[in-house]
Amino acid sequence: MADDGIARHEHHHRDVQGGAARAAVFGVSDGLVSNVGLILGVAAADPAPSVVRIAGLAGLVAGAISMAAGEYNSMRVQSELLQRELDMERRELHRNPGHETVELTQIYLARGLPADQARTLAETMMRDPDLALETHAREELGIDPNDLGSPWQAAVSSLVAFAAGAVIPLAPWFFGGGDAAMVASLVAALVAAVVVGAVVAGFTDRSRARTIGRQLAFTAVPAAITYAIGSAVGIGV
Repeated sequence: MADDGIARHEHHHRDVQGGAARAAVFGVSDGLVSNVGLILGVAAADPAPSVVRIAGLAGLVAGAISMAAGEYNSMRVQSELLQRELDMERRELHRNPGHETVELTQIYLARGLPADQARTLAETMMRDPDLALETHAREELGIDPNDLGSPWQAAVSSLVAFAAGAVIPLAPWFFGGGDAAMVASLVAALVAAVVVGAVVAGFTDRSRARTIGRQLAFTAVPAAITYAIGSAVGIGV
């Protein structure tokens, strides 16, 4: 029975430090928003359906590659900066272990441990160089030296997610054209926005209605603006 009670109270935290989940969420949203705007803006100028398909495909490919490159560079820079901090901490632990022990003791004191326990715990952590580095990294820098995020994972997730979002409003143009394809693109994009908003709300434990409404607005407003511009400019440009 005790084990059942423990099991009922177990909870699990999602891994949000790495960049893959964040890149996937933003990738789908960006792909959806940018390509529905591009497609409706071009389609509003009333070109042949093949022109809209080419524009949509170009937007999908260029956007996916751009997102992947941006996520890779962002995560690489972040990882290098964190690694630099870890290297500095590793040197300090080697050069001045006494000072680092005092620092760790002060951290434990600030957390409410008695002075003798804080000192004993700090000295215990400092006996193992790897454990000392991990402890100082967590306590001083707030990072896990074994999990700095993967630039390649973030890049691939971003590329695939952007493409998945961008292909949704483009799909109707492979089967038709004109007003029917435009309406289908918009409806598909809005339905996808609802799904993305619901997933984000579940992931972040935020208000489902508010998150879905925000995602719908971010999708519909740019689409309306680009459609209006496309209609005003026309095919003659």
